[in-house]
Amino acid sequence: MTDTFTLTGRNFIGSNPSTKGNDIFQAIDPKTGVPFGTEFHSATSEEIGYAAILAAEAFETFGHSMGASRAEFLEAIASEMESNSQAIIEQANFETALPIPRLEGEMKRTTGQLRMFAEFVRDDSWVDARIEIAIPGRSPIPKPDLRRMLIPIGPIAVFGSSNFPLAYSVAGGDTASALAAGCPVIVKAHPAHPGTSELVAQCVLKAAKAREQPNGVFSMIHGGPGPGIALVHHRILKGVGFTGSLQGGRALFDAANSRPVPIPVFAEMGSVNPVFILPSALEDDVSGLAKGYAGSLTLGVGQFCTNPGIVVALESSMLDEWVSQVQSEISGQSGTMLTPNIGKSYCASVGNLSSYPSVGTIVASSEPGTPSLFKCEAKAFLEDDSLQSEVFGPCGLVVVCKSADEMLQVAKSLHGQLTATIHSKPSEVPKELIRILEQKAGRLVFNGWPTGVEVCAAMTHGGPYPASTDSRFSAVGTTSIARWVRPISYQNWPIELLPSELR
Repeated sequence: MTDTFTLTGRNFIGSNPSTKGNDIFQAIDPKTGVPFGTEFHSATSEEIGYAAILAAEAFETFGHSMGASRAEFLEAIASEMESNSQAIIEQANFETALPIPRLEGEMKRTTGQLRMFAEFVRDDSWVDARIEIAIPGRSPIPKPDLRRMLIPIGPIAVFGSSNFPLAYSVAGGDTASALAAGCPVIVKAHPAHPGTSELVAQCVLKAAKAREQPNGVFSMIHGGPGPGIALVHHRILKGVGFTGSLQGGRALFDAANSRPVPIPVFAEMGSVNPVFILPSALEDDVSGLAKGYAGSLTLGVGQFCTNPGIVVALESSMLDEWVSQVQSEISGQSGTMLTPNIGKSYCASVGNLSSYPSVGTIVASSEPGTPSLFKCEAKAFLEDDSLQSEVFGPCGLVVVCKSADEMLQVAKSLHGQLTATIHSKPSEVPKELIRILEQKAGRLVFNGWPTGVEVCAAMTHGGPYPASTDSRFSAVGTTSIARWVRPISYQNWPIELLPSELR
C-alpha cells in the first residue's frame, strides 16, 4: 500500500517537524532556473542544537541495540521508500532533471544497500570480536584476560549530495552505514532537492516509529553552508559523512578540525579518474574505445565523481583517429545539468581550458551540459598543475605523451584519485605504471570504464587526497561501516559485565 506524504518545508528534529527560522528558499527548476513549489525553512542554531541533544539521548539506547534490531529498522526504511517510490522519483525528476529510468535504478541501489547493511549487521559478527584468555601462571608475568570489539562512535552528520538525490543523500550509503553501526544520524539535506529529501526523511521517520527506535535516532535539517558548518561545530557530533566538491568537503574538514575536540570528516571529493590507453588497445579496437569513452564521459551529463576527465596516451596516428572518433561520438549531445549554478561552473571551466595557450580545443561549447574535449602535450600538463583540476561535467582532456617514460612521469604527477584505468593487453602493461597507480587511486580498472560503482563488500570508493580526506576508508560497500566505529578492549572484566559479543 502506498502512503501519501505531504511536503511541508519543515526541518525534522527527531520526529518533531520544526520551522523556527525565517530564512526560506525553494527548489529551482534546473531546466528553467526558476524557483518552484514548497517553501523550505533553513534550520536555526536552536533547531540544530536540539537535534544534536536528541541524537545524544538516542545513542544511549541505539548505540547498544542488537544488530538484529537495527537490521529490521534498515529493512523498514527500504520498504517505506519502495512503497512511496513513485512520488519520490517524480519529485526527484522535477528537482534534478535526472531521467526517470536513472532515478528508478538509483532507488533500487538505495534500497539494496539498506538491505545489504541490514544483512551485514544482523548477527553481530561484524564487530570483529577478539578474545585472549588470561594465563595467570604465565612467566615472567601473568597474561590478563583481554577482549576487543568495535563500538559505534556516536551521532553522525551526513551531507546530501547534489548528483545522487537518493543513493548519496538522506537514506543513502552514509546514513545506512552509520545507522547500521549504531550511530544516530542528522542529515543536512542538499538544497538542490529539498522536496525529495523531505519525502525520504518521512519514510525514515515512519520506519523508526514502526520499529520503536528512540526519538532522535534520525533528524533532517535544511539550509545552505551556514547550518552545515553549525552542525559540524556542535560538540555532540562525533563524525561527518560528505560527498561533493573539494571546496565543500575541505570547508567541513577545516571546520571539524577547528573544534576544541576535532572529529573525523569522511569526505569524498574531487577526482579526474585518469584513463591510460596503451598502443595495443588502440590497435585492437579504436572504434570500441572511442564509443566506450564517449559513453562514460557523457553518462549522466558527466555529473559523476568517477567521470573519466583525463586520458593519457602515446602520440600516434591511431590516437589521432581515436580523438577524431570521440569527437564524432560526443558532437551534438547535450543535457540538463543538476542546477543552474553547476551549469555556470561547468561553462566557466570549459572557457578557462579554452583560453590556455598550451591546450588545443577539439570540441567546446558555451552551453551547459554540452560535451567538451581538449588536448595538450604531456610537457604542458607536467608544467601546469591546474590542468589536473576537476571539471564537473562532460569534459575530457587528452594528454599526449612522446614516450613511455613521459607517460610514467604523468602518472607520477597525478593527485589522489577515486579511480585509475588502464586499457591494454596484459602483456604490454609496465609494472611500474601499476605500482604508481596503486599509490594514486582507490580503485584500478582494467579494460573498462570507471563510471558505475558496484555496491558490495569488495568495493573501495575513496582514495588519496583530494579524492577523499582519508584513503583508508571506502564510502561504498559494507566496509564503509568502519568509518563510524572504533575499537575498545576490556581487560579482566567479569563475564556478566561484558557486552554479549565478548562473552
